[in-house]
Order: sequence, then structure tokens, then C-alpha cells
Amino acid sequence: MGGPCYDGTDRGPAQGCPSCSGPSYRETSGRTVGADLTGYKVEAADGSIGKVDKHSDEVGSSYIVVDTGPWIFGKEVLLPAGTIDRVDAQEEKVYVGWTKDQIKAAPEFEKDKHLGNEDYHRQVGGYYADPSNRL
Repeated sequence: MGGPCYDGTDRGPAQGCPSCSGPSYRETSGRTVGADLTGYKVEAADGSIGKVDKHSDEVGSSYIVVDTGPWIFGKEVLLPAGTIDRVDAQEEKVYVGWTKDQIKAAPEFEKDKHLGNEDYHRQVGGYYADPSNRL
């Protein structure tokens, strides 16, 4: 990665990332370090979008992969940790401030092709950092 944001810049939530969608969980998310989010339900701003299939706490590239199931015909999407508004461990839910349509329009995640692929991470970061894709 070029910097703390997926778009390869050196900005991050603390440096004014426009969408606060960098690769780090927000301090206010309520996420406990080391907590396994696999299986948690994921709630978009306008309803449920699926479950966490995979998550990474890797320094500089934390994210969750959401299996959207039948909602988008089995598509998986990668959400940078900075897109997560909050984590509710009791309800086992992750809340993001993006709508279903915005997440559906995000670059598709294909595990074999995109896991660890810096170009893909920049593409995802660019999507979430673009203010025209926000609510």
C-alpha cells in the first residue's frame, strides 16, 4: 500500500480522508481489537446486505468481505474498515453508512483474483473516497 488510505495516498481518517474510508477501523466504531467479525450481519443505511465472510486486521489494510447472498446474486464486496460506522457485538451486527445501491455499485470482490492485489485495493479505495458515491 502506498499510504494509510486504500487510494494510495498518505491521508487517512485523521488526515481528512473525504469519506473516512481508510483501511483502519474508526476509534468510535466500538470494535474490540482482535474480535472475530466472521458471520456478523451487515446493515447498510437502508437495510441488511449480508454477512461478513472474511475480515482482516492487517495493519494498513483492515477490511471486511461481505457475502451479499441472493441480494446481489451471490456477489461479494470488500468494505474498507473505515466505512464501518459501528460494530454491535451483542447483536453481532456491523453497521455501515452506505446504501445498498452504493455498495452494489462498488467494485466486485473475487477472492482468488483480488486478495492482496494492491491495484484492486486502490480501485476500491478510489470508489469509497469519491464524494459523488456518498449519500
